[in-house]
Amino acid sequence: MADVGGRPLWRSRDFGVFWAAQTLSVLGDSFALIALPLLVLQATGSLAAMGLLTAVGGAASVVAAVFAGAVVDRVDRRKLLIGCDLVRMVLYGVIPVVWLFGPRIWLLYVVLPLCEAVGMLFAVGYVTVVRSLVGTEQLTEANGRLNATAAAAGVLGPLCAGLVAAWSGPATAVGVDAASFGVSAACLVVVRFRGRPGDDRTGQRTGLWQDLRAGIAFLYGHPVLRSLTALLFLFSFFTLGLNDLVIYHLKHDLGHDDGTVGTVMAGGALGTIAGSLLVARIRRRLGFGPTWMGAVAVCGLAFAGLGRAQDVPVVAVLAAAFLACVAVAGTCSMSLRQEVTPEPLLGRVTSAFWTLHYSAAPVGAAVLTWAAEREGTAPVALVAGGCCVLIAVAALFTPIRRSGTGSGSSR
Repeated sequence: MADVGGRPLWRSRDFGVFWAAQTLSVLGDSFALIALPLLVLQATGSLAAMGLLTAVGGAASVVAAVFAGAVVDRVDRRKLLIGCDLVRMVLYGVIPVVWLFGPRIWLLYVVLPLCEAVGMLFAVGYVTVVRSLVGTEQLTEANGRLNATAAAAGVLGPLCAGLVAAWSGPATAVGVDAASFGVSAACLVVVRFRGRPGDDRTGQRTGLWQDLRAGIAFLYGHPVLRSLTALLFLFSFFTLGLNDLVIYHLKHDLGHDDGTVGTVMAGGALGTIAGSLLVARIRRRLGFGPTWMGAVAVCGLAFAGLGRAQDVPVVAVLAAAFLACVAVAGTCSMSLRQEVTPEPLLGRVTSAFWTLHYSAAPVGAAVLTWAAEREGTAPVALVAGGCCVLIAVAALFTPIRRSGTGSGSSR
């Protein structure tokens, strides 16, 4: 791997600092991933309440995605990323302070949607700046390595979050998340991104709706991206609530403590590391289509078995398999969009993709957790996992199946 100047990435100062910033941010996020559901479960004992919080946060992400691409394509992306980190530092920092005076569940339903909306702005900006740090031909490898080191932080994060939650309460773990955003912002201050080819920030401006339509039009006009968007719409509906199901299954069905939850989630993150490190090699060998379809199919099989697993090691292995394949499919999808999208449209295309991709996910999370609380986690996980396998089968009848064998091929 080499940066845009031809140097190996390990010698690129800007990429290295950016890499470290994202790793720190994910390390903190993994604390919130465990701590916020535990705060709700601790106060209410309800899986449905956990699912509702996930759904509210997901809905805020979808709404923010409508506008995120237009914002990212219009402003200084470096300043935007720094601002998003600082805002989330403040918002998450409020939770442990308020919890000193007693649980306030309503606060989570305020803070999480705001943080998810800001996080969507950050996520769209993050996708667009990677191409400013590496050459186009290295995007899959760069994304894989970014995802792998983020996942490595995700191994330590859930483990530590579970231990911190067990020792001093989930609110303290949220405080660690807030601090991580501050450190990430400090790192981004010293990162320099190269100029954007075709930058049109000084040109004629269109409205936000026109910007979203421009992104949708590009997705619709690209056969593979069009099919991916439709199938991932369904995939996200069935999978956004998986984290809540795993936590509830471990604590309610199997009777384990917060520390076990953190350990299992940390073990699951090992799957993300493996998938992220292997994705470029797998895609080069098999091509985009077989890689993506195979990853989604294995996701479904792993999900189907999670609810029936009675031993903690089995839950951890299935979670790792699911997350490994999510990393493979997600990295392939993101790299393809970066490869084929013109630079001036990249933010809007990413925004449109995520708006359409995640628009059904909040409803799915609420439905999934509500059904699991009524019927049990095993049958719900089986149905959701089976639907994911069907999504992979449906891809056989789309242009995804005919995607080329090269890492940069789009057809």
